[in-house]
Amino acid sequence: MSIRNLLKAAMAGAFGLMLAVLMFEPALAASGQATPLQIGMQEAVTPVAVEIHKFYDLLNIIIIAITVFVLILLLTVMVKFSEKNNPVPSKNSHNTALEVAWTVIPIFILIIIAIPSFKLLNLQYSYPKPDLTIKATGYAWYWSHEYPDQGGFSLDSVVLTDEDRAPLLQKGIDAPRLLAVDNEVIVPVDKNVHVLVTAADVIHSWTVPAFGANTDAVPGRITSTWFKALKTGVFYGDCTQLCGKDHSAMPIAIRVVKQDVFDTWSAAMKAKDKKKAKEIIEKAALEDGGRRNVAANAN
Repeated sequence: MSIRNLLKAAMAGAFGLMLAVLMFEPALAASGQATPLQIGMQEAVTPVAVEIHKFYDLLNIIIIAITVFVLILLLTVMVKFSEKNNPVPSKNSHNTALEVAWTVIPIFILIIIAIPSFKLLNLQYSYPKPDLTIKATGYAWYWSHEYPDQGGFSLDSVVLTDEDRAPLLQKGIDAPRLLAVDNEVIVPVDKNVHVLVTAADVIHSWTVPAFGANTDAVPGRITSTWFKALKTGVFYGDCTQLCGKDHSAMPIAIRVVKQDVFDTWSAAMKAKDKKKAKEIIEKAALEDGGRRNVAANAN
């Protein structure tokens, strides 16, 4: 095989691998939580997360293209200008066109990266009018979530032990290890949710990958993020700061439900009827699990 054909094969293989990763990523990156053998990020379920994924894919294309181009240059130089193929080297010290090219082309690449980057930052930090506000407080080591515009009730989210998970699994409710909590955060689908984040002791971080939401929880300060979930289901996050010995055991579980389900649950919480509120959420969880099973069987 000639060098030219070898270079063409290398380029085709690299771009084929890139396309395969981009095409199969959604199938191998599940919604709501990480899965075994996952490639790429979790499925995006908010407008911000969708744009993050688009930017991520754009950067991957640019990175792979540059890598393949540099690889081709290296192979070309190694073969064409080897001592065997080029025993008498040329003596060139200046090439204006080449110097202009390697200055201007990187500038264009940076512009291509900068424009969607600034648009994404604007989307992340231009907060729409909230339909619901939640205050999240990080403690060592669990989360507390308060609903100030729903009567001010609050709930603590503590990670479930294997013994606590067993009854839920027997009922058919998904309760992944080290992610499931005793009290999930409930929000309505297709609504703008503002999250005010703080901490009571050390620095934590409120992070939900499927929402593209991440902000530090700092004692004495209020930070914020927002999301608009486009589908129902339960979506997990975690504290992403090394906050202490149980850092790995303070997950975030957000269940997105229909508006009528949220209204019924909120009314029960306002009435301090936690038993009824839990029954409402368990019913929603069973219905959501049934829909997932139907979708999985259809695929």
